[in-house]
Amino acid sequence: MTTKVILENHEIPRQWYNIVPDFARAPLPYLGPDGLPVRPEMMTPIFPMSLIEQEMSNQRWIDIPDPVLGALLRWRPSPLRRAEALEKFLGTPAKIFYKDESVSPPGSHKANTAVAQAYYNKIAGTKMLTTETGAGQWGSALSMACALFGLRCKVFMVRISFDQKPFRKVLMELWGGECVPSPSNATEVGRRFLEQYPDTPGSLGMAISEAVEAAVSDSSGNTKYSLGSVLNHVLLHQTIIGLEAKKQLAKIGIKNPHVVIGCAGGGSNFAGLAFPFMKEKMEGAQIDIIPVEPASCPSLTRGVFHYDHGDTGGMTPLMAMHTLGSTFIPEPIHAGGLRYHGMSPLVSHSVVEGLATPCAIPQLECFDAAVTWARTEGYVVAPETSHAIAATIREAKKAKEEGKEKVILFNLSGHGFMDLAGYAKYFNGELKNYDLPQEEIEKAKETLARFPTAKV
Repeated sequence: MTTKVILENHEIPRQWYNIVPDFARAPLPYLGPDGLPVRPEMMTPIFPMSLIEQEMSNQRWIDIPDPVLGALLRWRPSPLRRAEALEKFLGTPAKIFYKDESVSPPGSHKANTAVAQAYYNKIAGTKMLTTETGAGQWGSALSMACALFGLRCKVFMVRISFDQKPFRKVLMELWGGECVPSPSNATEVGRRFLEQYPDTPGSLGMAISEAVEAAVSDSSGNTKYSLGSVLNHVLLHQTIIGLEAKKQLAKIGIKNPHVVIGCAGGGSNFAGLAFPFMKEKMEGAQIDIIPVEPASCPSLTRGVFHYDHGDTGGMTPLMAMHTLGSTFIPEPIHAGGLRYHGMSPLVSHSVVEGLATPCAIPQLECFDAAVTWARTEGYVVAPETSHAIAATIREAKKAKEEGKEKVILFNLSGHGFMDLAGYAKYFNGELKNYDLPQEEIEKAKETLARFPTAKV
């Protein structure tokens, strides 16, 4: 019986997959302050032109440079494993497979785009990258990538996660990164947030504003900004996950799974696994594709599809996405990487087009699922990943009720060894569910009224 499928180094994908040209209707463009579509040169203060070109590309396949492949081969191709112990525990006829992205040096999928972004910045002459991070997976991944390519790195980490996960800061420092709790006094926008919300737990929207300001305020032009999710080029780099998974499933005689699942905060790990299979769905394959988000921060399931800023300070272009409003500050749940007010424009577009069906799951069900996973499969997963496992268990139970032998594939996006404080609170009964009140959704609609509507 197959429990693990491995690709040889020479089988690693050598191109990323860009889903944009395959959509039946084109995604809506980013808008500038004048309400007109953003032009490439308008983004040069924060990104090198090579990444801007990828961001706006309509080319289906984009070559992975050899230096990026060399960095990726440190841990890729990543294993595809089958969760036979969980299947047996659930008594399900479903076959459960998962792509194990916890094998990267920082322990998550984030490294896939971190090394690509560091490389493109290096060859463009960038000396330093600024970024934000929620739970710290992205900040540690970019710190590692900057170390590999000889760049400096400054990370604005959401305050609640900075306090909850202190060893993520140590990881960043170990790789040479600087980690600052956000909001901070290091930027003008951070000081404004602190004055307006003195007791705030912070948010990814706030941290993004600080990181962007820190980049554009460098008069030397040697500092650029790097984002770990949401944007098109980030999702592009993550498609190596799904492309590998397709090859691995083919090795054991499976063309396509029946269900594809990934947790979704900004959208990168979900899209990385799902977009290559979404292409198959657009070509007629019967695949249920499920992005899973927290019930406390349900941008896809209860948010509004509308133009909004990607950050709280209004420094990014307006993007057509599912959003709870850029001023929304999520509850301080332990899945810090999923505490984002919006969703990737491409993931949002896939939902609008009916290609993905999102669901939201409460915190305690996710921790329950993570404990079940640990006690059957042995692995400790991040709270973000637990959302994908909870949805997988739901689908496996559904297959049992229906008596169908489904193939379920999910993305194990990161390990949970830095999240043991959250597990301790779970075992002590200190964690609670939080369902976002409808009045918060209505507030979001009010804040969005000043922006253009999003009509595909």
